Amino acid sequence: MDQNFQTSFIPKKPMIEKTAISREPIGLFTIVAIFIFFIVVIITLGLYFYNGYLERNIVQMENDLNLAQNRFEPSKVLQLQVLDKRLRAASQILSKHVTISPIFQALQALTMKTVSYNKFDYELNNGKNSKILVKMSGTALGYQSIALQSDLFSKNKNLIDPVFSNLSLDDKGNVLFDLDFSVDPTFVDYKNMLKTKNENLSGILNNGQTIN
Repeated sequence: MDQNFQTSFIPKKPMIEKTAISREPIGLFTIVAIFIFFIVVIITLGLYFYNGYLERNIVQMENDLNLAQNRFEPSKVLQLQVLDKRLRAASQILSKHVTISPIFQALQALTMKTVSYNKFDYELNNGKNSKILVKMSGTALGYQSIALQSDLFSKNKNLIDPVFSNLSLDDKGNVLFDLDFSVDPTFVDYKNMLKTKNENLSGILNNGQTIN
C-alpha cells in the first residue's frame, strides 16, 4: 500500500459564495418629497408654537383689561358715557343751528333813514352750504332812496344778489317795494357767531390789559 499520498486542505473554490448587493441611486423626486416633508413639519411646528403664543397674549390682555376696568367705578364709567352722548348730540345740534340776528344787524347798519321795512320772511333750504332766502317789503321816501339803498346792499358780501322789485307809490307819494336777497350760510352759522364773539371779547380783554 502506498502511504505517500498528499492531502491538501486548501479548498479549490470558496466554500461560501458572496452575493453582490447593488444599490439603486436616489431619484430627484424622492429628494424633493423629503425636502417638502421637512418644510411641512417645520411650518406645522412653527404654527403650533405661534398659536400658543397668541393664546397666551390674548389671556394676558384680557387680564389687563379686567384689571383696568376694576380700577374705575362702574357708576363713574356710566356717567361718562352718558355725558359723552349728550356732548355729541349737542355738537350735532349746534353744527346745524342757524341764527338770524346777524341779518338784522347787517340791515340795521346798511339801511338809510329814508327807508323802512314792514315785512320780513326767510326760507332755509335743505342741504349742505345752502343759501338762506330772505323776502322783505318796505317803504322809501323816493326812487332815489331805493337806488342808494340798492347800492349799499350790493357792497355787503354777505347779502347776495339784492333785488328791489314791485315798485309803486302809495297815497302819500312814498315808494313801496319788495326786496329779495340770499345770505351766505356761514354768515348765520351759530358756531361761527360764537367764535367771532369770543375772538372779539378776547381782543377787548387783551387791549384792556395792554392799556393797564
